[in-house]
Amino acid sequence: MPQIIPIKDLKNTAEISELCHKAEEPIYITKNGYGDMVIMSMDIYEETMKQLNLYRELELSERQIGEGRTKDARTSLSSLRDRYGL
Repeated sequence: MPQIIPIKDLKNTAEISELCHKAEEPIYITKNGYGDMVIMSMDIYEETMKQLNLYRELELSERQIGEGRTKDARTSLSSLRDRYGL
């Protein structure tokens, strides 16, 4: 379940840092009862960025497949062997 805290609670930075590291998801910050910011630990941020990059690459691959921009595996491997002298 997502954690939601008011912006005034950000004054205690050590406690917020600990909360970020314990939580395995972003923490939502509200201002005047409305969503304002999201904070998270560096580990969670880096993992999220890795997932987003993977999704982007998969989307690109799906698009290339849809456009017919693919190569036969044997042809690709042969080309790599020739290029790198394998």
